[in-house]
Amino acid sequence: MRWYTAVPTAAVASGAAVTAYASLYERTRWTLRRFELPVLDPGSAPLTVLHISDLHMTAGQRSKQEWVAGLAALEPDLVINTGDNLAGHDAVPGTLRALDPLMDRPGAFVLASNDYYAPRPKNPLKYFKRDHKRVHGDELPWRDLRDGMRERGWLDLTNARGELEVGGRRISFAGVDDSHLERDRYDLVAGVADRSADLRIGLAHSPEPRVLDHFAADGHDLLLCGHTHGGQLRVPFYGALVTNCGIDRARVRWLHRWAPPGPARPAGTWLHISAGLGTSPYAPVRFACPPEATLLTLTARPA
Repeated sequence: MRWYTAVPTAAVASGAAVTAYASLYERTRWTLRRFELPVLDPGSAPLTVLHISDLHMTAGQRSKQEWVAGLAALEPDLVINTGDNLAGHDAVPGTLRALDPLMDRPGAFVLASNDYYAPRPKNPLKYFKRDHKRVHGDELPWRDLRDGMRERGWLDLTNARGELEVGGRRISFAGVDDSHLERDRYDLVAGVADRSADLRIGLAHSPEPRVLDHFAADGHDLLLCGHTHGGQLRVPFYGALVTNCGIDRARVRWLHRWAPPGPARPAGTWLHISAGLGTSPYAPVRFACPPEATLLTLTARPA
């Protein structure tokens, strides 16, 4: 009898320990990932790109704000922000404070659903349904966030093109609004990427395959996305349970190749999906998937 009563007790204790780890420790285990990829013309000097995404910032998250601000010590050549910065109506000042030292560097951004709308409580099982109904919260002060980044010189690539000179190199950009909400208008940025530029980068918050196909077919060298949180809850030796978008589980985070249908670019383009730095206030857990930013070192392709 004792054996039978001990089993559920042990299971409950184990579950409580995992929950405590995921919510109290790993959720704030800020992590910097580093990847190197050969994407520049032969003979080019390296170029560093800091990719941040999915901050889901609240006003009181001082630890996160200080860690993000401290990333400026990396002295990246370029900073890219792929959206979902906010998680509260009072979060814009803290978010801009966190980004302030980084905005001394050249940068570009796109906006996403959690810049536009406040999070709401929801049944987490909805994420296992591809076509679940999305219910938005109240509108957030996203214009204040956008204007704060624009005023510091960062390019707003929300359904727009642009270019920057970074370290003596000209970089061409194209970006779309949140494709998970179907706000993307790729027709506004469509066309062959500028071949006279030294580098061509595409930005999208959600890595929806239909959008990635367009960017790759138009010849962008590097695509940067977020949204997935790397799965947020990952099972060891299995990986992410869900991706919350059309991307496959195998490419839910980090660096991969993406090739559009057809023979135009058989090798594909480089794709980096950030696992992000935050969570919804209503699902404040991460497991086997710490919050992270990524420093990409772009190097020359072999001659």
